[in-house]
Amino acid sequence: MKSRSRLMLEKSVAAMISAIEVYNKPDFKYREETFSVLCINAWELLLKAKVLHLSNNKASSLFVWEHKTLKTGEKSKKKYRKLNRSGNPMSISLFEAHRIIREEFGVKVNKSVIDNITALTEIRDNSIHFINDDFLLSLKVQEIGTASLQNYLHLVKEWFGSLLEDYNFYLMPLSFVRNFDSVAGETLNANEKKLLKYIKELEKSHDEEEIGDYNLTLRIDVKFQKVKSTTGVSVQITKDPNAPKVRLAEEYLLDKYPWTYDVLTTRLKKRYSDFKINKKYHDLRKKFTKDERYCRERLYNPTNPKGGKMPMFNANIVKEFDKHYTKIKS
Repeated sequence: MKSRSRLMLEKSVAAMISAIEVYNKPDFKYREETFSVLCINAWELLLKAKVLHLSNNKASSLFVWEHKTLKTGEKSKKKYRKLNRSGNPMSISLFEAHRIIREEFGVKVNKSVIDNITALTEIRDNSIHFINDDFLLSLKVQEIGTASLQNYLHLVKEWFGSLLEDYNFYLMPLSFVRNFDSVAGETLNANEKKLLKYIKELEKSHDEEEIGDYNLTLRIDVKFQKVKSTTGVSVQITKDPNAPKVRLAEEYLLDKYPWTYDVLTTRLKKRYSDFKINKKYHDLRKKFTKDERYCRERLYNPTNPKGGKMPMFNANIVKEFDKHYTKIKS
């Protein structure tokens, strides 16, 4: 049976694939707007999948909690689930999911990723003002979207393992989907100009950075030229039985042992009043690390068994630390 985080991840991947398919259609009149909506939806589901993953798959980790107003006018000490109009629990937002991942679990997310998501969110929120025939806006959406896909691929692999190797995650260059003989001049309205100005300011803060695994924007330059048949690189697609074994093993490991050293340390800091990162902590951690119920090692590179390893922890390890530290009263 699949975990909640795994099901949420699969929904995220489905949303991202839909975004790519819509963008790459040869004749789609609402291309950039629909792509931005689906792409942000995929990101929100991915971040929520990570929250579930780190929270032992508790559905309550995705709920919005609030203090109710009592008859006296004071706020209740106890927190209650905030309900939507249909009476179901409200779910946290994309940026709240990121805050929980960063602050509550100590998981670091590259700033370029967050700035990219922020820019794409602005594009989504302003999509009602788009003029589809404007080249400048279409180009900027593609640059941000291309980087967003790359960021998404790297983050999914880092958090959940090599799950997306069978998919082609790319946006078709504008050269293939636009008729450049009929590109209009600047048709930007006031809202679009403000949006592009906002994105330009974001880009300035990343001007000095080299292209890496995570980027704010990426531009694809296409050059058409003939290729001799002898210059191609031979490629062979194989269903090597060893490959799925490595992938499945990694999926299992990340599902059962989602916490890194940083996450474990952050959770213990927030759980105990007398916790310190000292010899006592390190000695206890090393002791519990030997128990496979609480810790397994993950290869930094699953394709290279001789590479380095890192310990990954099961959330239940806190039960052992409970015997040695004082829990903070909620």
